[in-house]
Amino acid sequence: MNQPEELQIEVLDVTIIEPRLKHPTIFEYFDNLSPGRAFVIHNDHDPKPLYYQLMGERGNCFGWTYLLNGPEIWEVEIRKNDPGQHVETLGEIVSKDLRKAETFKKLGLDFCCGGKKTLEKACKEKGLDILHVRQELEKAANTSSAAPQHDFDSWSLVFLADYVVNVHHAYVKQNLPVLLELSEKVANRHGLNHPELLQIRSNVVALANELLLHLKKEETILFPYIKQLESVNADSNLSSNAFVSVQEPIAIMENDHDIVGRLAEEIKTLTNNYTLPENACNSYGLLYKKLEDFENDLHMHIHLENNILFPKAVALEQAV
Repeated sequence: MNQPEELQIEVLDVTIIEPRLKHPTIFEYFDNLSPGRAFVIHNDHDPKPLYYQLMGERGNCFGWTYLLNGPEIWEVEIRKNDPGQHVETLGEIVSKDLRKAETFKKLGLDFCCGGKKTLEKACKEKGLDILHVRQELEKAANTSSAAPQHDFDSWSLVFLADYVVNVHHAYVKQNLPVLLELSEKVANRHGLNHPELLQIRSNVVALANELLLHLKKEETILFPYIKQLESVNADSNLSSNAFVSVQEPIAIMENDHDIVGRLAEEIKTLTNNYTLPENACNSYGLLYKKLEDFENDLHMHIHLENNILFPKAVALEQAV
């Protein structure tokens, strides 16, 4: 039986090509590709310079995926993009492989509130080398020791909405009082020598005010409507709502996410990425640890809503 055409990816062994002809040969292979097709280059060193030359001379019209990343052999799949092909966003990348969320967090790339940006745009705004970021993402994808992940993208909207409420909403409600108490205590005790603690306390208060109202709106208005969307059938009608489309409350929720995201990012900056000063007391250390944990949970909370639950709800409403 013949192998399907899509799986027939030719491997070009660059190590046997005369040095002066290597790049011209690779460019010829690329130019002869049909949109959506790929080939693999096999090399004895990292072909990173080729990436920049290809980007400079052909533009952002190709995919670059490391299959082997040294130290003796490098193999890279180069795929010619289809002009009509959808370019994945940060949120979509994390939705497909949750392990990549840690890479984005480490590099300071916002995959939750900023999840609608493409990788190229996000890297450009942050001044990051996109090739380095791609390599880090491939490392994350190939990490065998990564903890098992939930396949959130396959869940029903009812189940996902309940998960968000029972896990992330519950976390916010349980931990906000602790953060409010700790930020007040540490600011009163150390604010004179560390004035940033006063702003941190202010941000925690603002977070609490924003989030508690936000959770109530989701639990009493938006999530029930999303659940109704999924349960409706061809012979039933949606009950009347104060909004014309689910896109209206979603836009409000996403704006709330932007506000709390900025507040959390300011806290991270004020704490110097949660770095404690010398001789910090136990309460000081606990505050910073709780703030970091809260930020991590908030990232996943917003990701699940902005990048999975909300887009699927919009698509489902349009299909009803």
